[in-house]
Amino acid sequence: MSSRLIGVGVGPGDPELVTVKGVNALRAADVVVVPVMDTGEQGRAEATVLHYVPAEKVVRVVFALNERTDRARREAAWDAAGERVAGLLREHGCVAFATIGDPNVYSTFTYLAQTVGELVPGTVVETVPGITAMQDLAARSGAVLTEGTEPLTLVPVTAGGAVLKDALNGPGTVVAYKFGRQAAEVAEALRETGRLEDAVWGSALGLPEESVRAAAEWDGAPLPYLSTLIAPARREGGRGGKL
Repeated sequence: MSSRLIGVGVGPGDPELVTVKGVNALRAADVVVVPVMDTGEQGRAEATVLHYVPAEKVVRVVFALNERTDRARREAAWDAAGERVAGLLREHGCVAFATIGDPNVYSTFTYLAQTVGELVPGTVVETVPGITAMQDLAARSGAVLTEGTEPLTLVPVTAGGAVLKDALNGPGTVVAYKFGRQAAEVAEALRETGRLEDAVWGSALGLPEESVRAAAEWDGAPLPYLSTLIAPARREGGRGGKL
């Protein structure tokens, strides 16, 4: 039988937001891999997974999760992680990889699956969707993501401030990920485009240290790297105005 590698989205942090299908996939797998940085501390995915599977079933694999400048180091880390997971697949029939959010949205799982597919030919790769941070923030803040014919643009601020500003100048809702280190730049882009008043941002959603607040109230204090921004579309014309 072919080996199976399943990317399981475990949501943004609140263990109650893991889907039933996700829980079943985690429990059915022989091993559950969780990504950690090279410092080795418990990550958000692992903390969520441990609500549903015993610790002895969980295997930490080191990834260069925040490495963007040293390509050689990043590639070496991906190769090492792929080799580790490939070894688990040769030993076990089914390996799950738990990722925060969704495995098909800015997830390390994408790179892992490509690497493992080359190392263990014939591996069946599957994904189980997860609730994203933008969905959770919308629910917790009351921000409506889309109405009628509005577009929705998702931007990782690691792509640069110009990309975010271009999106904010557009007609629809803009969601920004991974902007904590550039919070001041993001706030300025919101002001310049007239999108500050309705914008909201949040971090650690569903966790004890959760923070959800209006972007206009930001006091300049540092924000966590994994912060999420929602700048709702400009809406005029009352109910159904965008239909």
